[in-house]
Amino acid sequence: MPNSPAEVRMLDGGYAREARSLLYHAYRHDPTFAYLFEAERPGYDQRVRATVRELVQQHFGEDLPAIGLLIDDRLIGMALIAPPQRRMDITESWNWRMRMLLTTGFRCTKRYLEYHDAVIACLPPGPYHVLPLLGVHPEYQGKHLGEQLLEALHNWCAEDAGSQGVVLDTGNAHYLDFYKRQGYQEIGEVAVGPIIEHVFFHPSPQPAIKASA
Repeated sequence: MPNSPAEVRMLDGGYAREARSLLYHAYRHDPTFAYLFEAERPGYDQRVRATVRELVQQHFGEDLPAIGLLIDDRLIGMALIAPPQRRMDITESWNWRMRMLLTTGFRCTKRYLEYHDAVIACLPPGPYHVLPLLGVHPEYQGKHLGEQLLEALHNWCAEDAGSQGVVLDTGNAHYLDFYKRQGYQEIGEVAVGPIIEHVFFHPSPQPAIKASA
C-alpha cells in the first residue's frame, strides 16, 4: 500500500473510466444497490457496472463537477456533485432511461426511478448541492480518507454563496454515524424494499480554517 498522501483534484471526463471502476467497487456491495439491481439474480455485477457507467457518463456529459482523491495518480475516492444552479434530474432524460432499460431491464429501472423519486421528495426546499454518488475504494477504507474527501468537498461547496448546504443519501447503516460525525443531519427516511434509505443534509458547510503561515 503506497504511503503517499492523498491529493485532492477536480475531475473531468478524462477520469470517466477510472471513476466508473472506483464507483463500481464502492457500490457493488451497497445494500440499496443490491435490492435495486437484484443481487440474488444472475448478472448483478453487470447491472451495477451498467448503472454506474450511465450515471457517470450523464454527469460528465453535462459537464458537472466531481472531486477526487488520488494517491500516486490512482483515483481512490471521489464524489459526483450536482450544484444548485445546474442541478438536473437525469431521470427526466429519455436517452438515459432508454440506456438503463436496455442494460438493466425494466424491473430494475423501475425500482431505481421509484427510489430516486422518493429520495427527491425528502429534500429540503432551497438551493443546495446534491451528491448522486460518492465513495472510497474498499482497499483504502478505514484510513480516514472519507473524512478528507468530505472536508475537500465542503471547502469547495462553501465557495458557492448561493448554496444552503449539501444533501446525500445512504442505505448502508455502517455509514450513519460517520456522516453524523461529519456534521450531517438526518432529514428523512425512505423505504427501498427491505432497505431504509437515510437522507442527510449538511447545512451551509464552511471552509476549514487554516493557520496563517
